[in-house]
Amino acid sequence: MKTGLKGINRASVAATVTLTAGAVLAGSAFASTAQAATPPTPSIAAKGGFVMNSGTAKTLYGKAADTRRSTGSTTKIMTAKVVLAQKNLNLDSKVTVQKAYSDYIVSKTASSARLIVGDKVTVRQLLYGLMLPSGCDAAYALADKFGSGSTRAARVKSFIGKMNASAKSLGLKNTHFDSFDGIGSGSNYSTPRDLTKIAGSAMKNSTFRTIVKTKSTKQKVTTKSGGYRYMSWTNTNPLLGSYSGAIGVKTGSGPSAKYCLVFAATRNGKTVIGTVLTSTSATTRTSDAKKLLDYAFKK
Repeated sequence: MKTGLKGINRASVAATVTLTAGAVLAGSAFASTAQAATPPTPSIAAKGGFVMNSGTAKTLYGKAADTRRSTGSTTKIMTAKVVLAQKNLNLDSKVTVQKAYSDYIVSKTASSARLIVGDKVTVRQLLYGLMLPSGCDAAYALADKFGSGSTRAARVKSFIGKMNASAKSLGLKNTHFDSFDGIGSGSNYSTPRDLTKIAGSAMKNSTFRTIVKTKSTKQKVTTKSGGYRYMSWTNTNPLLGSYSGAIGVKTGSGPSAKYCLVFAATRNGKTVIGTVLTSTSATTRTSDAKKLLDYAFKK
């Protein structure tokens, strides 16, 4: 009996060892698969970054996501959003280009849509001039057109008020605008998270989506004398055409802002949208955005 018991015990131990070894191997393989499924968190040069799934609003990445920073021309996303939210908006209504818009870009050494004084351009064309070449003259024209008041200064102030009201309606607590184009006086700021939310909201508008994914456009405008000329604009967003699935949205730069980029892309039915703020150069902001997009699509 004693020997039999020993035999039984040995057999049980052997079976247990075999099962345990199998479980360890299976567990090891499982852990390895799980580890492979989680991509390494990317390192970016930008001081702030944020990415979310546009469909679910799930956060996919964050770096100083709620730290307020200067936004440069990414401000113009809100400029366009406010225009497109106007009641009974007629995108084909015409605006006469004023000398004040031209004087403004000269005085600020600002990016320009090269609008010509006296030309009549449509609101739709101004939006292209705003978002593709990042025209501060186009931004001024839109603020003048869609603000309210008896003077240009009053209308501009009113328009900026609408920008801030829109940010408030989105529940953004770390965003404030003091300009229509990002050339502010120290009180124009947002965060990677807030800017991403602004862009996500703007992207719900089909006109906005069409404009920001356009690489270049040629627009026919009416001259002061009643003739016409063509304006050619190229998008400053280098992701368009260089990153598979890129659909927008806007570059920005400035002395305080350094280099910024709000970006969006769609792959296999999944749309991700994000922001990098205060990157070190135009090249690194693009590199940062691509890293974050690659990471987001793997998550």
